[in-house]
Amino acid sequence: MFNLDIVTVIIIISNVIVSFKGFKDYIFRSNYLFNIAGIQRGEQYRFFTSGFLHSNQNHLFFNMLTLFFFAGTVVYKLGDVKFLIIYFASLLGGNFLSYLIHREEYHYSALGASGAVSGIIYSAILLDPTMRIYFGIPGWLFGIGYLIYSFYGMKKLNDNIGHDAHFGGAVAGVLLTLVYDYSLIFTNTITVIAMFLTIVVLFILMKVMKN
Repeated sequence: MFNLDIVTVIIIISNVIVSFKGFKDYIFRSNYLFNIAGIQRGEQYRFFTSGFLHSNQNHLFFNMLTLFFFAGTVVYKLGDVKFLIIYFASLLGGNFLSYLIHREEYHYSALGASGAVSGIIYSAILLDPTMRIYFGIPGWLFGIGYLIYSFYGMKKLNDNIGHDAHFGGAVAGVLLTLVYDYSLIFTNTITVIAMFLTIVVLFILMKVMKN
């Protein structure tokens, strides 16, 4: 499903505008990215605004291209409103996980739509386990690769990309999709189990190797 729905277009355009503003204006970026010290000063808006900023043009392009690959399936299956709820709930869920992991690291900062995009990826795969993106790549394979990339990114933690937000976003995306269509638990049982196992195993490995 590669047809661009209006809500997807608006999200992509918003990310591009805000990200390019951040590329040119460091103070603007600093004021709105995810930052532990800022959040603990009462700037909870950073949970939301950081999802529209990106570290560089490659980061922005990759996230928006990935959103383009998977958004159409979620919009087609669930509609615009539920798509938006999953997108923003995954964004917040991913950043909340980042906060829990790094809450004692007052200088920790991150940015990107990673959590939101991850939620949409896993929602789309759950809704259509056989979906393929460009070049015939299975959606589920891309989804696993996305989390593996996050896993190695979390080990480096030197690029300001919110890699751990991918995990929180993926969980939020799967859970909300199951809330909206609980029949998937019975019709796509293997997919549901495989998704949670992948997320949990990679997350545990990350924690073990970090320690």
